Amino acid sequence: MTRRSISKRAAVVTVTTVLALGTLGTVAATAGPQHETKPTKHTKKQIAALFDGWNAALQTGDPKKVADRYAPDAVLLPTVSNEIRTDRAEIVDYFEHFLPNKPVAKKVETYINVLDSNSAIDAGAYDITLTDPKTGKKRVVEARYTYEYEKRGGKWLIVNHHSSVMPEG
Repeated sequence: MTRRSISKRAAVVTVTTVLALGTLGTVAATAGPQHETKPTKHTKKQIAALFDGWNAALQTGDPKKVADRYAPDAVLLPTVSNEIRTDRAEIVDYFEHFLPNKPVAKKVETYINVLDSNSAIDAGAYDITLTDPKTGKKRVVEARYTYEYEKRGGKWLIVNHHSSVMPEG
């Protein structure tokens, strides 16, 4: 092989390599963004279903199942207690005393803001029907609420829950 034929082959290999790399770079640049998955924002309906899950947990009568809906560092400002609950043990304690009243919540008015793919706020008014464990007599507590949700480890949890009796009720 002559020096000249080696140079021609080296030039062909170099040009081919540059073109191939350039093509790959172009493919990667154009294909990249199309394949990236952007976190999806949840719908208001999906966030509303989180309340339904909480309400269903109430129906189990198990305070630990209700507390499972809350993040470990959640804050609960409960409807029928003056004590602010700031950890799992305190939240379980609240529901141990609240659940014997067989609460059933029904939203009256709701406003949901989906903040991003991992957080949302649900605020409004609900009626909570309570049944006296001794007499069986039912009463309805009209209250306003705020739930702040965060998606942690792939699971939606309540990080802040405020519920208070309507002041004019």
